[in-house]
Amino acid sequence: ILNLCQEKQEIAGKVHAIIDKFAERGLRSLGVAYQAVPERSKDSPGGPWTFCGLLPLFDPPRHDSAETIRKALNLGVCVKMITGDQLSIAKETGRRLGMGTNMYPSSSLLGRDKDEHEALPVDELIEKADGFAGVFPEHKYEIVKILQEKKHICGMTGDGVNDAPALKKADIGIAVADSTDAARSAADIVLTEPGLSVIISAVLTSRAIFQRMKNYTIYAVSITIRIVLGFMLLALIWEYDFPPFMVLIIAILNDGTIMTISKDRVKPSPKPDSWKLNEIFATGIVIGSYLALVTVLFYWVVAETTFFEDHFNVSSLSSSTEEISSAIYLQVSIISQALIFVTRSQSWSFLERPGTLLMVAFVVAQLVATLIAVYADIDFASISGIGWGWSGIIWLYSLIFYIPLDIIKFTVRYALSGEAWNLLFDRKTAFTSKKDYGKEDREAKWVLSQRTLQGLMSSEFEINGRRSSLIAEQARRRAEIARLGEIHTLRGHVESVVRLKNLDINVIQTARTV
Repeated sequence: ILNLCQEKQEIAGKVHAIIDKFAERGLRSLGVAYQAVPERSKDSPGGPWTFCGLLPLFDPPRHDSAETIRKALNLGVCVKMITGDQLSIAKETGRRLGMGTNMYPSSSLLGRDKDEHEALPVDELIEKADGFAGVFPEHKYEIVKILQEKKHICGMTGDGVNDAPALKKADIGIAVADSTDAARSAADIVLTEPGLSVIISAVLTSRAIFQRMKNYTIYAVSITIRIVLGFMLLALIWEYDFPPFMVLIIAILNDGTIMTISKDRVKPSPKPDSWKLNEIFATGIVIGSYLALVTVLFYWVVAETTFFEDHFNVSSLSSSTEEISSAIYLQVSIISQALIFVTRSQSWSFLERPGTLLMVAFVVAQLVATLIAVYADIDFASISGIGWGWSGIIWLYSLIFYIPLDIIKFTVRYALSGEAWNLLFDRKTAFTSKKDYGKEDREAKWVLSQRTLQGLMSSEFEINGRRSSLIAEQARRRAEIARLGEIHTLRGHVESVVRLKNLDINVIQTARTV
């Protein structure tokens, strides 16, 4: 519009200055000009165009966008804004949404193909930036491609034809509601409701499913090692053969209980997780070996000593192989199913309440196992009832040796990840790489103290130590620092006005949180 006007040379500087000022406030600018047409004909060339002014347009983000981005950052998901708007508008929008103002123009992406001395290193720039402004479809595609080359799982949201290449390239392309047909066909997921909050729900749901899968894997490895190693040691040391039919009963009851994990109450991981088979198998092997040794110790005490008879006044089982088999069956069944509560929890197992269905299945299965051990006399299974006295002793024995399982779990994870002791208090996932988070914690505490000083947060607020992925944590910290910088600027301006007008500083102090 400005180029059409006859006075463009005289007013260009002022117009662009006003456009920049509007952009700093997050406003788009629409130029308005008019032309006199004396002939009143559409074919007439008319007179010169006269520039009237600028109309500021405000396109605010959705009401839930800031909260959605905050939740994504807390979940370790780094969010980047890629927009065709001006850089100033992008920075102001990023500030409003709390995602940081570390944004760059699309010209910064030229370092790979053009003069590398005129642009920052592209790979590092894209990883650390909060967003890019003035981009074209090829820029969006290139950003997604570079993030994937850096081994990031990349998702892309969009609604227009210009987003289609990037949506197709991304690991997860998401077309928002009311998007074009081109965007819908290129995307993997099409949202039917406005907003992006449903993406956070999908992340939490998928992490809960993944957590259940991991819990089951650790349990399955532990039980396999426990059954094989335990009965092998009994056969090698004492030549004792556990009845195969009772192994089948244990497997059936365990499977019935473990299926309820699909409906169990789990806490999703606070950051992106992945299969780390060496850690999962190590945890399962150590716990399974411990349980096998517990069974071997129980057999030795029952068959070779009179400890239980002397302390609990029960009859000896050493003379009856069938009764020993019943006792071993009950001990293996109790501790095996109780292990579910250890593998399903990230903290102490008694602090994380399991699902109702899991508890009901455990109680029913153990009631059946106890009744079999107390009353069953099955010749082909080579078992004989041991009575309620011995069943009570076995329950007490299993409870005592259940307690160290949590400590073993923490120890193994600490040895493998260097981080698991935090689970004692924070209940965070232990399957992470060993890293030094001290610097991040100190910076987070500094941000908290600054927010407290400015009246934005009570001093009683506690940092929960949630360690998001490094990039997301940096983005969140940049957003905090940007907000703090604005607060300091506002406070300095107020204090300077106070000094100039000789006002009472104490009056202003009470309103410094505005």
